[in-house]
Amino acid sequence: MLTDTHTHMDASAFDEDRKEAMQRALDQGVTRIVNIGFNRETIATTMKLVEDYDFIYAAVGWHPQDAKDMREGDLAWIEQLCAHEKVVAIGEIGLDYYWDTSPKDIQHRVFREQIQLARKIKLPIVIHNREAHQDILQILKEERAVEVGGIMHCFSGSWETAKQCLDMNFYISFGGPVTFKNAKQPKEVLAQVPLDRLLLETDAPYLTPHPFRGKRNETSYVRLVAETAAEIHGLSLEEIAEITTNNAIRLLGLK
Repeated sequence: MLTDTHTHMDASAFDEDRKEAMQRALDQGVTRIVNIGFNRETIATTMKLVEDYDFIYAAVGWHPQDAKDMREGDLAWIEQLCAHEKVVAIGEIGLDYYWDTSPKDIQHRVFREQIQLARKIKLPIVIHNREAHQDILQILKEERAVEVGGIMHCFSGSWETAKQCLDMNFYISFGGPVTFKNAKQPKEVLAQVPLDRLLLETDAPYLTPHPFRGKRNETSYVRLVAETAAEIHGLSLEEIAEITTNNAIRLLGLK
């Protein structure tokens, strides 16, 4: 009963074997997938996946790397899509100071607008945070994101940062990097995250877990993340799968 709360199975990397990759996920016990649409193109392809597969849900939003491309009417389009019963969150949204493909002031504006929309329609948010911890926390506080909460996607920060996120009603999600042998801080943080706030993801086709690091990631590999989380928390794979799936159901309203 595994749930991948963040994947991109609509990506072109799966054009040759998407159906087979979906079956591999089912074969590994993945019962629910949240696919992320993060710009004009991937929002459309994500919504198609939602219609094609009954176990796939969607989050739709505007990625900080693409913030400069957001046009008048796109926010209203996202709001319209959020009325769909299988759209369960707004995301991934946030700040990315690593790639720096959109000016920071535009990233901040687009981030704030989407938090405001989430509060308006009462949906949780999925946060992308790359080298922007303090600004992310400040904007979440200023925009009262605590009212909707959400997911800190592929968390890479310190325990101090995680605690502030937990205090603002967020769940902490871990992906492939936590399985790496040199992932000292992620493992330490995962060990301290309360079990009722823990989520699992792949971010496929990116961030592939050990032992497939360097190859294409896919949703079936969420089982490898679950095995690491189970080991760190001293639980069985079945227990961590049930706990994290129930967390996803509770936060996102999955069936």
